[in-house]
Amino acid sequence: MTGREPQHGDLPSQSAPPPSGHEGLPEHSCEVLIVGGGPCGLLLAALLAQRGVDVVVLERRLEPSAHSRAIGLHPPAVNALGAVGLAGRAVAEGAPIAGGQARSRGRLLGSLTFERAWPQRPYVLALPQSRTETLLAERLAALAPAALHRGVEVVGLDADGGDISVTARPAAGSCPDGDAGPLRWRARLVIGADGPRSRVRDLAGIRTALTTYPDTYLMGDVADSGTRRGARIHLEPGGVIEAFPLPGAMRRWVAHTGTARLGTGRFGKSRSARTPEELAAIVRRRTGERIDPATNTMISAFGVRRRTAERMVDGRVVLIGDAAHEVSPIGGQGMTLGWLDALALAPLLEDAVQQDLRCPLHLLPRFRRFEREQLCLARGAGRLAHVNMALGRPLPVPLVVLRDAALRAVLATPMRHGLARAYSMAWA
Repeated sequence: MTGREPQHGDLPSQSAPPPSGHEGLPEHSCEVLIVGGGPCGLLLAALLAQRGVDVVVLERRLEPSAHSRAIGLHPPAVNALGAVGLAGRAVAEGAPIAGGQARSRGRLLGSLTFERAWPQRPYVLALPQSRTETLLAERLAALAPAALHRGVEVVGLDADGGDISVTARPAAGSCPDGDAGPLRWRARLVIGADGPRSRVRDLAGIRTALTTYPDTYLMGDVADSGTRRGARIHLEPGGVIEAFPLPGAMRRWVAHTGTARLGTGRFGKSRSARTPEELAAIVRRRTGERIDPATNTMISAFGVRRRTAERMVDGRVVLIGDAAHEVSPIGGQGMTLGWLDALALAPLLEDAVQQDLRCPLHLLPRFRRFEREQLCLARGAGRLAHVNMALGRPLPVPLVVLRDAALRAVLATPMRHGLARAYSMAWA
């Protein structure tokens, strides 16, 4: 957990030390400053720019990551892209997943589709996060060409009357705007969209509740053999295998590789083994399917955490996305949650700017309602991810038989429509 300031709404008197001599820095100004130029920060910036708000985005990375953990755009996420005019492009480029199968030990347990859950968009759209970020960055550049500043790392937040003074410096290996020295912005409001290890959250002194799960996974993208289409979940005795189609005749594979507390996967490989060959061997051993490791374009091993901020709104700082509520990537609902934050927050920020509100935002009922509703959505997604992980853990065969019988029964009844609603985020 991070430390906590003594007074709710006041920035801590001691934050990360800014560069020496920062008192005389030239100062830029904006109405809303967003720290973090990932999907959540870029979407919020585009929404605000559309509304005429003067917005700046500071992003530590010089370039978007070429690798994508997030690939699933649930119907609410596609609708969010529609709010900035990008739904059509995303749908044209993505791979729609209209439903999926659950399988175990070579047998079909059942299937579900999303047509009842989302009649207007009866699919989850598979589109790599790297491409989604590019689309959003291009849209923001069209709306506010000077808004996005890459290669900038925030090191200090200081309350200054009704504004916040943000001190930054060039990130390692960068020299933005041809200036190697420290930088300063004065903003009416600051938004932390800077991920699970949020610097803004730490500087604001907002505590978090952290749960670390023992589960570990290996995922990779390889050429799709085309022998079986659609999404598949293989609930095997050795652990779950997930397979999702991607654009460009590729497929994302995710394999449960054991538990961190044991320090090893079921097949004796440590978590440090991150090779396409290892993933192919696990898939072959559990499902009988062959994937070609030579076609791999991304491989990543990861663990699972659930982290929730004590507050999303504190003074004139607001957290969104993983900075506010990190959930397990199993289920793939984290990015959509962050976009729902952005959609709900944009009109509130516009009103705060237009009305020249200078009071702490957490004192305003509409911001308290925003925080309450968004954290409630995050808790729901966290519970669903917890169930997903429990179902996908290695089990002895007798328990696998019981689990399979229960799932087969559920998927054969109208209860499957409830599962479709849950997995497509119709509850959001």
